[in-house]
Parts: sequence; C-alpha cells; structure tokens
Amino acid sequence: MATTTPFSISCISQTKFLHKQNPQPSHNKLLSHKSSLSLSSLLCNPLRYNNGSVSPIVMKPNKRGNNAGFSIKAFNKTVEVLNKEYISVSLAKYVADLSDKFIKQRGFFSIALSGNSVKHLKALVEPPYVNTIQWSKWHIFWADEKVVPKTHIDSNYKLAYDTFISKVPIGVNVNTIDDALSAEVAADAYETNIKIKVDNNVIALSPNTRFPKFDLVLLDMGSEGQVAGLFRKNPVLTETRKWVTAVKNAPPPSERITLTLPVINSSSNIVLVVTGATKADAVYAALKEDQGDDKMPVQLVSPEGEIKWILDKGAASRLYK
Repeated sequence: MATTTPFSISCISQTKFLHKQNPQPSHNKLLSHKSSLSLSSLLCNPLRYNNGSVSPIVMKPNKRGNNAGFSIKAFNKTVEVLNKEYISVSLAKYVADLSDKFIKQRGFFSIALSGNSVKHLKALVEPPYVNTIQWSKWHIFWADEKVVPKTHIDSNYKLAYDTFISKVPIGVNVNTIDDALSAEVAADAYETNIKIKVDNNVIALSPNTRFPKFDLVLLDMGSEGQVAGLFRKNPVLTETRKWVTAVKNAPPPSERITLTLPVINSSSNIVLVVTGATKADAVYAALKEDQGDDKMPVQLVSPEGEIKWILDKGAASRLYK
C-alpha cells in the first residue's frame, strides 16, 4: 500500500485514445485487475489520494486497441501520459491548433523551442499538418541555445533544422543567435531582435509584465529540473530585468544563452515534454503540492496562460509508486 503523500491526482478520460470503465465498487476488486492488466496495458493504477488510498478509476485501451495513453489532472495541471510513439502525435495536434488560433487572432504564430523538445515535432512534418499549417506565418525562436556554430552537434538549431525546420516551408522566419559573438554579446543581440519583433507585433507584449508574450514555449526538462538554460542555484534564475541573458557557470560542453524566467512565465502557453525514467523524481517533485524552499527551475515555471505536461510512462513512473 502506498504511504500517505501530499500528491493528489485523478484520471480523466482522453476520448481520442481511451475509454473509462465503470468504477470498481471496492479497493479489493480494483487490485484484482492488476493480475490481468498492467501499466504497460495503460492501467491508471494505483493513483493516490491524500489519505494514501488508491483511486477507484481504471483506464485501459479503447475498443480499437489503441495503446496511446491517458490524461490526468494534478493540481490543476494538465498531464498527458503517453507511449513514446504517440507523444509527437498529441503534440502535433496541440501545436497545430494553437498555430491556427494565433494566426487568426494576430496574423502570426511565435514559438520558442528548447533543446531536445524539438525531436517531438516530427508529426508536424507529416500529413495532414505539413500541408495545412500556414508555415509562412510562423516565427521560430529559441528558449535557449549553445554558442557554437550552427553545424555543431551541440547546436539546438542544428537539431531543430535536421528534425523539423528543413522539412517545412517556414522561409526566413527562423531567428537564430549570432554564434560568432561571445555569449554575453549574443544574448544582448538576441534580445534586441526579440524587441524588434515585439514592436512589429510578431510577438505579443504582456500587458501585465511588459515582457514578450510568446504564443508557445516548448520545453524539455533535465533530471535535476532544469529547463531552457535555467539551472538550479544559478544566478540567472534571479534575473528580473533582461529578456535574454548569457548563462554563466553553465554545465559543459558549451556556453549558452537563455530566455529569462520572467519571459518564459509571460508566455501564453507552455508545453513541457519529459521522457525517461531518470527524470521521474523531478517530475514528481514538480507536480506535488509541498515544494519547499529550494525549488528546481521547473517549479518556478508558472505562465500567465496555460501549461501542459506530456510525459512518457518512464517519466511518469513515480506517480504510480
């Protein structure tokens, strides 16, 4: 039996992928299902309430046998737990809908990419999205970038180009850093570029914070809860004036720049795509209610708009133990 925990979570049906069985009348009957249905069969079980009891809700694949995943609600955060092969499918639908929404509203779609998160955009370069999204209205930025040549293996741009950008007709609206400059100067130049885009309404401006308001910031997360170029106990976490800053004393191999926390938190939408069991502890800590004083960077991410988590079962594994 799970021990008492401040973590509270409940399941909701994700109609695209799953259906919900009738709740079982007793805890014993729920446990009897474990012998025949496992997490690999997408049981949402055991999920814990505050008193340590097990949720009576059982989730399993729909009648078509689509083992995609399920959605859960954790402290008013939307969390999808998906098989890895379905992450890009779910993300593509979400991003395409946002793209359509903001292009209709403002005539542009501004998106900031980060690290390995771009690997999960691969479904966007396939039908139906590759042929229906208004790519010429997209403006791509980086939430963080290494100060290396664009052909370097550590370059976030190279990963995005190879995986995504080279496969869609975005054109010239890809805003890279000047990798010939030092990290400090490159950060200042990148901030100036973003300010020009705000002046031209390519990026909205938050009326609350007066920081740029990206339509979407797509983030991944490290095993210690780092996001973008924001690392635990790094001075960059306390930056409140700059839009973009160099990250000093960052882990090797490269110097890097990052959007600051106020900019990330001014965004309309944030998606955190987290995969791998090595990140399960950080996911659990980020979602639980009692966060303590020594917060990980991901725990400081709180956008003006919506935040959505997309996890594979490895990253979500501590939610079940």
